[in-house]
Amino acid sequence: MPSLRSRLFTYFLRHRKERPAWNFNTSIPQFRLECEKATSLFGKKLPEGVEVSPVTVDGLPAEWIIPAGAAKDKVIHYCIGGAYVSGSCRDHRKIVSRIAKGSGVSILLFEHRLAPEHPFPAALDDSVTAYRWLLAKGVSPSNIMIVGESAGGGLCLATLLALRDQGIPLPAAAVALSPWTDLKQTGESNRTNADVCLAPKGMSTVCSKYYVGDNDPCFPWISPLYGDLHGLPPILIQVGDDETLLDDSTRFAEKAKAAGVDITLHVGKGMMHCFALMPSFIPECRQAMNEICSFIKIHIGK
Repeated sequence: MPSLRSRLFTYFLRHRKERPAWNFNTSIPQFRLECEKATSLFGKKLPEGVEVSPVTVDGLPAEWIIPAGAAKDKVIHYCIGGAYVSGSCRDHRKIVSRIAKGSGVSILLFEHRLAPEHPFPAALDDSVTAYRWLLAKGVSPSNIMIVGESAGGGLCLATLLALRDQGIPLPAAAVALSPWTDLKQTGESNRTNADVCLAPKGMSTVCSKYYVGDNDPCFPWISPLYGDLHGLPPILIQVGDDETLLDDSTRFAEKAKAAGVDITLHVGKGMMHCFALMPSFIPECRQAMNEICSFIKIHIGK
């Protein structure tokens, strides 16, 4: 049973304001502004000992999130979430800084191009560009992990497939939090969890169309669920059982396991979307963050 703090926090999120359904008239610029305002939920300051250093990655705006004592040759390549239509360093640095602090590993936080202005393959191309940039800087693939949340979790997994298919050395491991792996939205949880999930109804339909564009939503570099998953590195997936993307995680994990991938799936009872990134006063969120940081330490060390 979810903790009392978890239930109270979820109640607050569900009732703090009306959550209208999305349609193709929903303002994407306004949504982007709301995402940046929402960072206030995660406090006003970065964790003690974590520094931010701006950088440009082959034309992409980016930041290094550097915890005290971090080794210079180990990196987390972070794919920003935001349904492929939103996401920036500004609205993510507080969130990902907790991963940097807990794991002791520096994070490269980069801004991929956003839909609808830039549909597929823009985000994927930018992720591969950022990964190649790390390799060109002399970072060994065995010292890189790819991490991402929501659409960024799907982008994390799609990046693994694209790297493998292009013959680029794969990273040591990956972490995908509530990944969006099926932009065709065939999972039953899209319907069964529609009333309990915190995401606005219709949002995934709108954002999928914006990102997919004129492409096939079942193309594996768009929807990793439909890919050949052989040869991928170890993967940790976390997902809440109250979210519409539940089946995107469970079906991907089942298919990856059948393909021989070392995959760990953690389904949080009564948990919301990307619950590990929620405030640490919630026990389940704190435990999930600890699991992420431990997984990172195991695979690329400190």
